[in-house]
Amino acid sequence: MTRKLDSQEVKIVKSLIRNPRLSDNQIGIRTGVPIRTVNRKRKIMEDEGLLNYYTELNMGSDGTGRYRARHLYLVKFKMGISQSRIIKEVKEEPNIRTVFTDFIYESHIAEIEGHTALALLIEGSSDDEINTKFNEIMVPSLEKNHGKDSIIEVTTIRLGRPIRVFHNYLPMVNISKGRIRDDWADEAILAE
Repeated sequence: MTRKLDSQEVKIVKSLIRNPRLSDNQIGIRTGVPIRTVNRKRKIMEDEGLLNYYTELNMGSDGTGRYRARHLYLVKFKMGISQSRIIKEVKEEPNIRTVFTDFIYESHIAEIEGHTALALLIEGSSDDEINTKFNEIMVPSLEKNHGKDSIIEVTTIRLGRPIRVFHNYLPMVNISKGRIRDDWADEAILAE
């Protein structure tokens, strides 16, 4: 299902992008949208899957320090391994913390030259730790699920600091005290 946001919903979403901790009362005051309308429209957008809330703990070198390196791995599979198979396996993962929880910051199903692929942002305390965990834990797990020699190519890119995330967040520029700065223009926030 796709749909356009109405003008009140855009105001509500921009307020939440700016500061996801705002109450419906605070959003109503800030936007001029009646509080009951804010509550109703927010609930509808949540129920429709338009609004999702995430909390990020900065575990990088300028945060808790647990992770000091981040690499992007592109894992290309042989023909015959479908995206639906990968999705099915992800949905069947046990609801427990695993090595994947500990090292994969973000992952996406991808397509490279007609082959199903995974794009994995992997974090570790060092480049060597990432390489070791990928080769000793992740590759055997992927081969167990998809067969020996299922991986035909792996490309890695060492990443630096994030510049932009979720369209609107520029950690080095507009984030202060866990949210978008008050002086950041509403017009600079994408919500449509």
